[in-house]
Amino acid sequence: MKNTYIYCIAAMALLTVSSCGSKGPKQDAAPPATPVNVIEAKKADAIYYDKYQGTVVALNSVELRSQVSGFITGIFFKEGDVVTKGAPLYEIDRRKYVAAYEQAKANLLSAKANLSKAQKDIDRYNMLLKNDAVARQTVDQATAAFETSQSQVAVAQAGVSSAATDLSYATIRAPFTGRIGISQVKLGAQVSPGTTLLNTISTGNPIGVDVVINEQDISRFYKIQKAGTDTTFRLQLPDGTTFNKTGKIFAIDRGVNDQTGTIKVRVQFPNAHDELKDGMSCVLQVLNDNSGDRVQIPYKAITEQMGEFFVFISKDTIAEQRKVKIGQRIQSNVIVLDGVKPGEKVITEGFQRLRDGGKITFGPPAGAAPAGKDGKSAPAAK
Repeated sequence: MKNTYIYCIAAMALLTVSSCGSKGPKQDAAPPATPVNVIEAKKADAIYYDKYQGTVVALNSVELRSQVSGFITGIFFKEGDVVTKGAPLYEIDRRKYVAAYEQAKANLLSAKANLSKAQKDIDRYNMLLKNDAVARQTVDQATAAFETSQSQVAVAQAGVSSAATDLSYATIRAPFTGRIGISQVKLGAQVSPGTTLLNTISTGNPIGVDVVINEQDISRFYKIQKAGTDTTFRLQLPDGTTFNKTGKIFAIDRGVNDQTGTIKVRVQFPNAHDELKDGMSCVLQVLNDNSGDRVQIPYKAITEQMGEFFVFISKDTIAEQRKVKIGQRIQSNVIVLDGVKPGEKVITEGFQRLRDGGKITFGPPAGAAPAGKDGKSAPAAK
């Protein structure tokens, strides 16, 4: 009985020691610090332009059409040359119009002769009327004949003016100094008034560039127009080169298109060497208002979430996620308009596994190859 009691006490003691030696619930270990690379945000000069698709247009352009019918009997210019205002360009067969003009002048002479006779008659009858030697009715008839002759002279004068105008239209002259294009008609071709296109003439220096902007940008372009600077606009040509002259606003259209919500702006450029041609496609570059000394960071440090942009800032051993407002990209960098100050440490590598407030350590991110002597990543070991 005594032995049985001793055995029970020994078993209970062993059970007690076993329960005291067992460990409690295992605690989760703290996540390790994430290795990252950082770079200091710095201010740098950033000059950049917004781009608008444009079309080169002549500031003054007109289609040449005949106002009288006939056959082309003369062409007095070289295609593609600059012609001066008033210079003869085309001639239409003038014989018919010369004859009409001479006939109109003859009609005018005849009307003037009739007027002179009527004037003498009325003077004579008025003298006789004073002596009561002629009937009053005869005087009235002479007065009516005189007035009729006056109106006939006026009609004849109008006929002369009309015939002279038609004769002048037979010679088509340059309406202004400009460059003329390739002729659309040849010698001997028949032309109809107002319908047959003969040629097109346009000015080339200065020349305009038309762009279409959204109505939200109207105030911006009005400010540029008032400032009147010549460094705001540059032009990129179709071959990718930049035009060596700067432009300024020539005009802003009178109203916004209610269908598209856009408005047309015309920018004027000097074109002394005729490098810009009417109808040419180009890209108008407009100096951005945010150009200047701006904070820049590597673009690869930016993350986007639902249309918003974020970066991670190093605060000693803690990563702080921060919302930023970015601007134009400058090569591999991007301008930060708001959210990062100069001198702050921006995490550029390793942030993909970070959360706001996460611990960080400085060094190559996990999985990155070690850097060689030249600063480039060494090839991964096989």
